[in-house]
Amino acid sequence: MTETSIIHPVILCGGSGTRLWPLSRKSYPKQFSALLGEESLFQKSVGRLTGEGFARPVIVTGDPFRFIVTEQLAAIEQDPAAILIEPQSKNTAPAVLAAALYLSEKDPDALMLVAPSDHVFRNEEAFRKTVKAAVPAALSGDLVTFGIQPTKPETGYGYLELTGAIAAGKEGAEIPSEPQPLRRFVEKPDFETAKAMLAAGSFLWNAGIFLFSVKAILKAFGLHAPGLVPQCEASIKEAHMDLAFLRLAPDPWAELEDISIDYAVMEKADNLSVMPFFAGWSDLGSWEAVWQESKPDEEGNVVSDHAQAIDCKDSLLRSESEGQELVGIGLDNLVAIAMPDAVVVAPKSQSQRIKEAVSALKAKQARQATDFPRDHRPWGWFESLAISERFQVKRIVVHPGAALSLQSHHHRAEHWIVVAGTARITIGEEVKLVTENESVYIPLGTIHRLENPGKVPMVLIEVQTGAYLGEDDIIRYDDVYHR
Repeated sequence: MTETSIIHPVILCGGSGTRLWPLSRKSYPKQFSALLGEESLFQKSVGRLTGEGFARPVIVTGDPFRFIVTEQLAAIEQDPAAILIEPQSKNTAPAVLAAALYLSEKDPDALMLVAPSDHVFRNEEAFRKTVKAAVPAALSGDLVTFGIQPTKPETGYGYLELTGAIAAGKEGAEIPSEPQPLRRFVEKPDFETAKAMLAAGSFLWNAGIFLFSVKAILKAFGLHAPGLVPQCEASIKEAHMDLAFLRLAPDPWAELEDISIDYAVMEKADNLSVMPFFAGWSDLGSWEAVWQESKPDEEGNVVSDHAQAIDCKDSLLRSESEGQELVGIGLDNLVAIAMPDAVVVAPKSQSQRIKEAVSALKAKQARQATDFPRDHRPWGWFESLAISERFQVKRIVVHPGAALSLQSHHHRAEHWIVVAGTARITIGEEVKLVTENESVYIPLGTIHRLENPGKVPMVLIEVQTGAYLGEDDIIRYDDVYHR
């Protein structure tokens, strides 16, 4: 691969987190979870697009996820080229355009590979080879989209219709030597239409993955979605650095249309081609898909460490808490997912209806609909262990070298008990070290700060008491994270 054909991965890292509820939620969508193995889907996405022929990735994400992104990148020792922060979610077209404009300032001749952060590839080396096989077409000016060999009449995906039969047909087949002509995009079909398309042999699932040159995609936006360009250019021009993040300017961004790259550009362009991929792919769009990709045992079961199956078959049993054991007895073709604050049980075949559960919980204003039990912050995380009208008990974990803001509260006092590691605690004018089994009291209204000066995570139990215990009862005087 020549110097001019280095591929710049652009990883889209947003999402509403509803399809794999309760593990995935709006505040912590599925790409950040270790659904298959020890690494999260986001970490796996970055890893598969690393190495020879690939530049450091550009990550496009939202403000709530920025520190989760940096934490997970650091855990796999990856240094991104940039992390672009969208002021609000506007779908994939503005995100892709912003990344293209950013890259055009660095290298006008760059090739960019746009990929979601929550997909699974059974053969990652085959995917890398497939991407590299599409480079000549992208260098020649094509907008290359990637299509997946369909294995069933799926109604949850859009399709790509080729001008002829698919060049190679079975999983594990040789990678096509070049992309194939695209006839049209097809919206998500009904079941009978999906069956007919599968039988026709000329349709692929639309994976939402694209390879093109920066010049080609900017030209395409100018031709097919010119209304997006001025505001996106202004948002990039007026962007500013905030720690390691490039924050896109919010005012012009707010004027952008909420639209996908397919609708804005791809379905209108005439320089499209398709690169088929045959070596196994999933967007993990349901718990049934997670079960399938988790390699069920001889009885067809997938069982997590804190779950047990007795006389069960073809079922997924998953508990996400060390202190919670999930036991299934006599289950057949069921999904049971247990979180500390929510449990879902459903037939595998109906697991795509999880969105209905989330909608129902939102209607009754249940926090479980959107809020993850653990609240991730730049310095670590916390979770509530007990909540009542005038007190709350939390477990707080602070990363080595991290510090909370210098702050005070109007309505609550706090008791802190260190249970692991060492804390450096500021209370008014006093600063002291507090070690395991020691505690301190923070009176209401007192300025205070919590830090971890050590090399291991620091864990403490916080007991809040007062008339109001909301997270918005906080006055910050100094914050290294610029909140």
